[in-house]
Amino acid sequence: MAKMVLGIGSSHSPALLMEPSGWLARGETDDQTIMALHDFEGRRVKYNELLVKTPPSMLKEIEPEILQARHEANEKAIARITEVLDAADPDIVIIIGDDHREVYQDDNMPALAVYWGETLPYKPVGVMKWKYDEKLKPDYWYWQDEREYPVASEFARRLIGDLMVRDFDPAHSKYYQEDQGMSHSYGYVYRRIMTNKVYPIIPVNINTYYPPNQVTPQRAFQLGKAIREAIESWPEDLRVVVMATGGLSHFVVDEEFDRAFLELMDKGGVEGHAALPLEKLQSGNSEFRCWSALAGAVQDKSMTLIDYVPCYRSPAGTGCAMAFAYWE
Repeated sequence: MAKMVLGIGSSHSPALLMEPSGWLARGETDDQTIMALHDFEGRRVKYNELLVKTPPSMLKEIEPEILQARHEANEKAIARITEVLDAADPDIVIIIGDDHREVYQDDNMPALAVYWGETLPYKPVGVMKWKYDEKLKPDYWYWQDEREYPVASEFARRLIGDLMVRDFDPAHSKYYQEDQGMSHSYGYVYRRIMTNKVYPIIPVNINTYYPPNQVTPQRAFQLGKAIREAIESWPEDLRVVVMATGGLSHFVVDEEFDRAFLELMDKGGVEGHAALPLEKLQSGNSEFRCWSALAGAVQDKSMTLIDYVPCYRSPAGTGCAMAFAYWE
């Protein structure tokens, strides 16, 4: 029988692909960014509104030595995630992520989609092709050539059917359009985590960012539970890892909310996820939903929090908070 042997949660962010000087470079444009900024109550705000409400002590959070220490903490945590994944040595990794209009557009934006092609394509287009900046460390950027990565296609197709009989209605993709490549959710895993060995994956995409069909945290939790049930119904002798990428709070760092959410992930149970305030799960914060899906899959497993790293990048408190954890 197939067995889910491990759960992994990891933030993904451009900040995990660059040196701290790159964080500050991005922070300098937060007053003109297309990314939506929301305050701690979930209200849409402008950068200057944040700036006037943020205490001067925030300047200490972006001092060079603090940024460097947090960068090193991120690197150490990512290395630990790789160690844990490789120790599990799975046959399949199911990755729950989201899409930033890299694949899905307003002509077709599914709440839930599973990809089941033979390989998952990477193309250096869209948000994957970041503008080069001399302040950034070039070898952290995504690759600038096209690549293909293995998919557990047979089991991805089976998972689609298994979800259907468990009252989910996933969209499916067997291939992408010619100019499309994988979401950043999966590209991050290949670039930073699967550095020693590439495992066949099943890409599961949930719409976290874009109204009006954003998956609720409660529904995401139920999805994770259904994925776990599907895995354990497979008769093959398989070791399966379920991984979620995304979050935590961004593009305004909210440490109190993040830490309460991590406690919720440790505690388990659907009730806390159902009670999460949707007004706070917008823009970058929307990716908490990927972790809620993971929570549904790891109910009987023990959580190990590797690290929580609030990565500020401006005097207004903008940035991205990173979290790294596993369940076994």
